[in-house]
Amino acid sequence: MTLTQLNAFVLVARLGSVTAAASALGVSEPAVSQALTALRQHLGDQLITRGPAGMTLTPGGSRLLATASQIVVLGAEAHAAVRAAQGAPEQLRVVATSTFAEFVAGPLLEAFARRFPGPVEVSTGVAASGEQAVLVANRLADVAFGPGLAAEQAMPVVSEAIFKYRLVVVTAGHSRLRGGARQWRWLLGPEGTDPGSQAARLLAQLGVPESNVGVFPSQTAAWAAAADGTGAAPAIEHLVSQQLRRGELSLVELPGLPAEACWHATLLERDHRSAAASALRRFLGTPEAMQLMRSPSAGVSPSRFKPPVYVTIWS
Repeated sequence: MTLTQLNAFVLVARLGSVTAAASALGVSEPAVSQALTALRQHLGDQLITRGPAGMTLTPGGSRLLATASQIVVLGAEAHAAVRAAQGAPEQLRVVATSTFAEFVAGPLLEAFARRFPGPVEVSTGVAASGEQAVLVANRLADVAFGPGLAAEQAMPVVSEAIFKYRLVVVTAGHSRLRGGARQWRWLLGPEGTDPGSQAARLLAQLGVPESNVGVFPSQTAAWAAAADGTGAAPAIEHLVSQQLRRGELSLVELPGLPAEACWHATLLERDHRSAAASALRRFLGTPEAMQLMRSPSAGVSPSRFKPPVYVTIWS
């Protein structure tokens, strides 16, 4: 029984699939399956079974999960302690929803790194809303940016509101969409495929069929297609303010819109955060951070955006 096997088991159990666990670990699905198989053979228990409702823990798997989670956390803390003893730079691993990663994460984390008192290595990646708390709880990420936690969340993490925004729907300037919202062509960025995203929930409320939805490799590309008159796109109002002012895009009136929403930062509980994670949380409350989230001066170029995005910053 190894730390790798336990880590794979915890992530499959928490995320509900081998595919999601492999994505979180940055390895192949066969690697996760092999680790899980080896752990099953070692313990003589299936641990997780697949049924009509998805993955289900066996009684032995349920008992193992809490202990395995603690071991995974201790392994991560041991790794961090050795890095510190070697004088390695402080690490800050950030995950975010794709829109936040595309527009806000780059300038926000660059500004933070310039102000951190010492060398810091910052890495960013894209994670779906339902995965973020699991990644933070299992020390695969220090901070996650996205929606708040579900009310039933039982992991040792907290989710704090950091910035309010408004969800709108946009189309080409001076364009009129024909028919009802269910008949329109809807244009989504990668985040729209996340069932927990505001855009996905909006389309579900409107009853939009999948055949009327197109997904683009970046949010910028989806909004550009809307500006070309291809259809309608959910948007964060302040991120498309320039296109609205120039008349490239126009707002679409729909019941319930604009809708108030909020970006949250999900972290470990205060006593368990790294120094870099605590410093970033404090930075998020500064006027500079608020301005960067309101009007990011730069982001990941659409031509380079391909989830997951990884950026390393040294200072």
